[in-house]
Amino acid sequence: MPVVLKRAYDPPSVNDGTRVLVDRLWPRGLTKDGARIDHWMRELAPSNELRKWFHERPTQWLAFRKKYLQELSTPEAATGLDQLHQLAKRRKPLTLVYASKNEEQNNAVVLKELLDGMRKPPSSTGPVAARAGQARNRMRRP
Repeated sequence: MPVVLKRAYDPPSVNDGTRVLVDRLWPRGLTKDGARIDHWMRELAPSNELRKWFHERPTQWLAFRKKYLQELSTPEAATGLDQLHQLAKRRKPLTLVYASKNEEQNNAVVLKELLDGMRKPPSSTGPVAARAGQARNRMRRP
C-alpha cells in the first residue's frame, strides 16, 4: 500500500487509513477528535533545534534533509522508525500527517522517501561504513 502525505489542516478522509502525526508539536487550532490521528510519533520529528534552523533557512532543503537523516539514525529514533516501517508493511493505507505549510519540503517527505524505499536511514555502522573505514586506514598506511 502506498504511503501518502497530508497536511494536518486538511480534512481527514476514510481513504487515509492509518493516520500518523510525525511532528513534535501538536498542530495549532486542531482538536484531537477533529484531527483523527491514530498514532503520534514525536520521536520521528526533527529536533527543536533542527526545526528552528530550517525555519530560518528555508532554502537549505538538502542540508536539512541530511541533518534530519542523521537524527533518524540515532537509537532514540530507531524504535519509532521500526514502528513506522511495521505500519507501512500492512495492507492498510498509511498517511503521514504534518503541519508544515511547505508541502514539498518537510520531514514527512523524508520519512515517505524512506518508507517508499523500505529502508532505514544510513547509520554509522554496517558494511558500507566498515568498507569506508578500511579504505581510510589503507590510505593512512605508509
